[in-house]
Amino acid sequence: MQQVIIVIHLMLVLALIGVVLLQRSEGGGLGIGGGGGSFMSSRGAGNVLTRATAILAGLFFATSLILSILAGMGRKPTSILGGSGPSAPISAPAAPGSTPPLGGGEGGGLLKQLQGGPPAAPAAPAAPAGPQVPQSK
Repeated sequence: MQQVIIVIHLMLVLALIGVVLLQRSEGGGLGIGGGGGSFMSSRGAGNVLTRATAILAGLFFATSLILSILAGMGRKPTSILGGSGPSAPISAPAAPGSTPPLGGGEGGGLLKQLQGGPPAAPAAPAAPAGPQVPQSK
């Protein structure tokens, strides 16, 4: 079923491209010229091509919707919030100066930890492991 609608959709695309290219642009473009008030005069062709464009655009929109519905029918809904599994429980309190967990465990979460008391003093920077570039003065 989906392949049939894709073929119809592609045929509509090609027809829509052709009809748009046949329309008269502001500069005269590829519009079909003629004399008097015949069926394919510039005004008559403009009306026919405008209607054909509107109909083809509506059908293109409908087949696009049908294809998106058909593509989504086979999928089962999944949650974006679900993780890969249950998270490991916190077994020991965090050491001072370390980053507290973001989860809302028994400790009351990050907000309660921040409201708890005065901030801890920053730790001393670690010694560099490799050679350093001399600084200019």
